[in-house]
Amino acid sequence: MLISIITICFNRKATISKTIESVLLQDYKDIEYIIIDGNSTDGTKEIIESYGDKITTFVSEQDKGLYYALNKGIQLAKGDVIGLLHSDDEYYDSSVVSKIVAAFHENPDTDGVFGNGIYVTNCNDNQRVVRARIGGENSLEKLKSGWLPLHTTVCLRREIFEKYGYYNLDYKIASDSELLLRYLYIHQIDMTYLNIYFVKMRMGGLSTDYKRFIQILLEDIKIYKKIGVPAYKLVFLKKVKAISQYLDKIIL
Repeated sequence: MLISIITICFNRKATISKTIESVLLQDYKDIEYIIIDGNSTDGTKEIIESYGDKITTFVSEQDKGLYYALNKGIQLAKGDVIGLLHSDDEYYDSSVVSKIVAAFHENPDTDGVFGNGIYVTNCNDNQRVVRARIGGENSLEKLKSGWLPLHTTVCLRREIFEKYGYYNLDYKIASDSELLLRYLYIHQIDMTYLNIYFVKMRMGGLSTDYKRFIQILLEDIKIYKKIGVPAYKLVFLKKVKAISQYLDKIIL
């Protein structure tokens, strides 16, 4: 099984090597690694180029934002399964991809696999866990209560994107939530939960920038209204859940 891993980046000189190395160190080797760069100017491109043919496909050009770049990468992908790894993130360990592939083999009818993730402090040494995201099994009832799988752990068969569409560019910062709700709530694709950690995500990265909080909130409300569920209630529940995960780590 060929698995395509897509990393999108822009001016990520400080972290891109860690991301790339975590892919190259995977013990599963049938990987197509695609990096889509938004024409970085800080030396990121030069770092990526230094890996040579270890990167299957590298595109560096100005684009129209995060989700435009993700769509570009997905459309280039040739793998049976597509996963994402952001340029501030790393795989939890070297066995993650092989465990994901094994889950697809063990569940041949599944459309996708997802798991757990941790948020860590934004430093290269002495990283501290700030928050844990434990996925749990997917269900309609959980979706109706504001739950979603952690986007950066979701790996999907390529035909799911082709059948149900790509990231909606009308949403600038929460299109991942719209895509997951479209797939899981509206089309009810079959998802397999793998109870392991997939990724380590740095605070302040694409997934955790506090400056984006309000914009995400507004787009989430718009998305929930569109699919016909209680928008304000679900957005509130999502934020309460996030806060409780931070508090759990503080208490521990």
